[in-house]
Amino acid sequence: MNPELGLAWFRIALFITLVSATLIPFQPRDSAEFVISVASFAIGLIFIALIVVIVRRASR
Repeated sequence: MNPELGLAWFRIALFITLVSATLIPFQPRDSAEFVISVASFAIGLIFIALIVVIVRRASR
């Protein structure tokens, strides 16, 4: 995998994770926005973990 491509995907995943983590405290807990923010946060964390695994396997 191209290192620049991996870095770009990592930045996108980090952006998704940080934005959703920032929004979570400001949403009412019984709203749809809260559920979407939590889901986006979880997806961002999974995306970061997946990118880390792919980059580590590619570097071997």
